[in-house]
Amino acid sequence: MIRIGKIVATHGIGGSLIFTHVVGNSNWLKKEHILHVEMQKGSFIPYFIAQCKSSGPKEYQINIENIDRVEDAKKLVTKHVYVDESVLADYARQSPLLWIGFMVTDKHSGQLGPIDDVMQTGSQWLAKLTYKEKEVLIPLIDETIEKLDIKLKTLSVNLPDGLLEVYLNV
Repeated sequence: MIRIGKIVATHGIGGSLIFTHVVGNSNWLKKEHILHVEMQKGSFIPYFIAQCKSSGPKEYQINIENIDRVEDAKKLVTKHVYVDESVLADYARQSPLLWIGFMVTDKHSGQLGPIDDVMQTGSQWLAKLTYKEKEVLIPLIDETIEKLDIKLKTLSVNLPDGLLEVYLNV
């Protein structure tokens, strides 16, 4: 599963929820998709969508089956939301925000570690990870990315010579 967002608020008295996401596209969520809500660390509960309506490029208003009271909906506020990788296969390649947690392997240095965070600087994305107890930023550009596997949550890169040494020698 891929973490895609968070339930941020209730809406009205009928149990509607406001859900923010990082997919970068406002038309990916469909009624037939299942949202997995992390109720406790590592504990995911599947919820079926009764209705969903985009309310902006990064936000949906959703109704979940069997939740029709604001009191029940409030229990889901602040919870992280995940979906199956297959739901976002097309979008994940376009949105590095979905790569958080993916394992990064460099062609020359081997396994570097999981992506802790991603950030955008101008038109370029950077992945932040911890390598040999140092915070490292690696560019997420076509020239460095060799393979992205959504299902296995892996990213293979070919980093420029000396990039990792810059961080290790600080």
